[in-house]
Order: sequence, then structure tokens, then C-alpha cells
Amino acid sequence: MNGIRIRRTGASDVIAASDGRLTLSVPIQIKHRSGRKLVTLPNGEAAQPRPWDVAATPMQLALARGHHWLAMLESGEAKSITELAAREKIDNSYMCRMLNLTTLAPDIIAAILDESLPHQVGVHDLAISPPVLWEEQRKRIGVVGENLPAE
Repeated sequence: MNGIRIRRTGASDVIAASDGRLTLSVPIQIKHRSGRKLVTLPNGEAAQPRPWDVAATPMQLALARGHHWLAMLESGEAKSITELAAREKIDNSYMCRMLNLTTLAPDIIAAILDESLPHQVGVHDLAISPPVLWEEQRKRIGVVGENLPAE
């Protein structure tokens, strides 16, 4: 049996052919959600998205840009922020704000990456004049210690 066949009903099944091939039959349903296809499992639950199918959040993209530009500056690929901003065709002040994200406390960076930062915290809350001390950064956004909400 060649190709993929989608059955919407029935039970899972494994069929062994005489030449050693196995055919796995799994009933699934494909639904369209916001222009993308979503696989629905037989019990009605949506399949978990694969890590590479999940788009990065704006905060994660900003953090990645900041670290990328910092690496370019540290390696000597760009001689100054002004030169790099001109090369990237962006404003100097925007680049400086994204570079500020590279000075954040490690637990704040981890919270950005695992999306556990409080929802009211935006890129500009972290990027515009962040405090130098990590404890002050945590107080500014309302988290204390290990990503625990402040009381």
C-alpha cells in the first residue's frame, strides 16, 4: 500500500504485509483554524504542536535580535551601533533598546523564552532604560526571585 490514506472513523490498526512492510492506520480529522490545518485525534483533542511549528513571540524575537546584534558588535563584524543600524536599515534608538534586552537577569530571560512572564509586561517595559541591578529589574516588572509574582 503506497501513499497516505485519511480515515475519519474507525479504530487504529496495524496490518503486516507478506513482504515485511507494516501499514499503520490511525483515524484522524483535519480542521482548519485561522488559515492553518489542525490535526484532531480520535478522542477529539487537538494534537500538540511540534516545537518548530510554533512561531516565536514578539518578545522572543526582540531578545534574539538583541543578542544577534550584540554578537555582531563583539565579534567586530560591525564597528559601532550606528554602523550596524545603518546596515540593518533601522533606527539607532530601536537597536539600542533591543541591545538593552541583553542585560536582563537570567531568570527574566528564561521567563521570556518559556512565556511565563506576566502578560502585562511588554517589550518596551524591559527594553527602555532597564535597571542595571537584576533585583531592580525584577521589581520593575513585578516578579521576585524564581519567576514568582510579587505580592
